Amino acid sequence: MKQLDKLIARDLLSIRAVFFRPEEPFTWASGIKSPVYCDNRLTLTAPAVRTDVEEGLATLIREHYPEAEVLMGTSTAGIAHAAITGHLLGLPMGYVRSGAKDHGRQNQIEGRLLPGQKVVVVEDLISTGGSVIEVVNVLREAGADVLGIVSIFTYGMKKGLDRLAEAKVKNVSLTNFDVIAEVAAEEGYIKDEDIARLIAFRNDPADESWIGK
Repeated sequence: MKQLDKLIARDLLSIRAVFFRPEEPFTWASGIKSPVYCDNRLTLTAPAVRTDVEEGLATLIREHYPEAEVLMGTSTAGIAHAAITGHLLGLPMGYVRSGAKDHGRQNQIEGRLLPGQKVVVVEDLISTGGSVIEVVNVLREAGADVLGIVSIFTYGMKKGLDRLAEAKVKNVSLTNFDVIAEVAAEEGYIKDEDIARLIAFRNDPADESWIGK
């Protein structure tokens, strides 16, 4: 597992799916200044990295959720990962829309899901955890037995960890913010002294005192 989290960290950094810029922070939609930019959709257009990610997700599911019967992707980022990983595992997959359709059968869950089926949710990124917990709740309301979540990357933010704990749902990620920051310093993407600034951001995104240090 330790080898896998560093492999995925190197992969994400190499294609700038996770890109650190502590000297020139990005601005999130919420207005928060961030030293990191994340776009794991880029893994889909990098075949070698995509292979590592999907095989890694399959490994996590075998290890942590061996009883899984169905994979459900989050919309839209988790859909492709759920489909490819489901193919590797020989499992059916579907996905959960952000809201019910306003036409046809007005589905919010796409794909066949039977009450009591054991489901693993596939997500690309977890920050504050709000969107993935909404997916878990929709599946539970439909009668699914949600075993947990697998994701490519997690920040490990307190708000996200607290929300997952409150929802009583487990998440297992291929890699995390701390590992990626460590690998980024090892490989020269950032300076060693930037790690403390990055961790300060992660621990309290609303506190911008790390900027300019």
